[in-house]
Amino acid sequence: MTDSDARASDSGAPHAPTPGGRAPRAPAPGGRAPAGADTDAPAAETRAPEAVAPDARAADAEAADAPAADARAPAPEHPGDSRSAGISTRLNWLRAGVLGANDGIISTAGLVVGVAGATTSRASILAAGVAGLLAGSLSMAAGEYVSVSSQRDSERAALDLERRELAADPEAELAELTELLADRGLTRDVAREAAEQLTARDALRAHARVELGIEPDELANPWHAALASLAAFTVGALLPLLAIVLPEPSHRVPVTVAAVLAALTLCGWISARLGNAPVPRAIVRNVTGGALAMAVTYAVGTWIGSG
Repeated sequence: MTDSDARASDSGAPHAPTPGGRAPRAPAPGGRAPAGADTDAPAAETRAPEAVAPDARAADAEAADAPAADARAPAPEHPGDSRSAGISTRLNWLRAGVLGANDGIISTAGLVVGVAGATTSRASILAAGVAGLLAGSLSMAAGEYVSVSSQRDSERAALDLERRELAADPEAELAELTELLADRGLTRDVAREAAEQLTARDALRAHARVELGIEPDELANPWHAALASLAAFTVGALLPLLAIVLPEPSHRVPVTVAAVLAALTLCGWISARLGNAPVPRAIVRNVTGGALAMAVTYAVGTWIGSG
């Protein structure tokens, strides 16, 4: 008996001859097969799936769920879109409020200073000032309501027309959106891809923003505009009204002029900062206009009162 036969009989398991008549290698001490042993290949193949099966199944599950997740997840909106629109809207409202207060200051100051030039009666000056405050604030509110209502009606009509065009010929509208984006500097391919993505997300919103310059969810509210104008004018008008009726008759006009010029300086500074305009020029323009209005009305009031 050869050494290989003895080892085979000792192991208790017959070994199939390998190609070329070579005897298979004996198992290493401790029951581990040497690297490259043919007899243990099936066992390794059997164990390998058990070791990698959980990871493989997890990867397959993730790969299978990825398309569904992508289909369900909406495309994220650019964080700057809504934020920039909201900031612009707030700045417009603030600018309108400053201008409304400025109108209230100048118109009421001119009125009460003119009446003060004609008479020293506090009741007469107060009556004229209150009448001017109410008339001016209500006039501003009514004007803003009519103006903003007309603007909102026009915007709604434009959105309705765009909605009908999208329903009637979506391909033509897609081509139009592509042209508009290309006119803004995008290449033709990029403009087409962007137009398709915007259309897939919200076609009406895309056309409203790019073509019409309208934010569909932020149409102007005429009631808000009217109330804001009324409040701004009233706040501005209260300053000259209180400045003219509280001091003694001999100090009424100087106190009112000083208070009004200080308020106009502040309004000019704020309006210039909001509009990124030169501050000194805005202040000089605002103060000069207010001073001229008070000078003219005081001169006329004095002339009427002396006659």
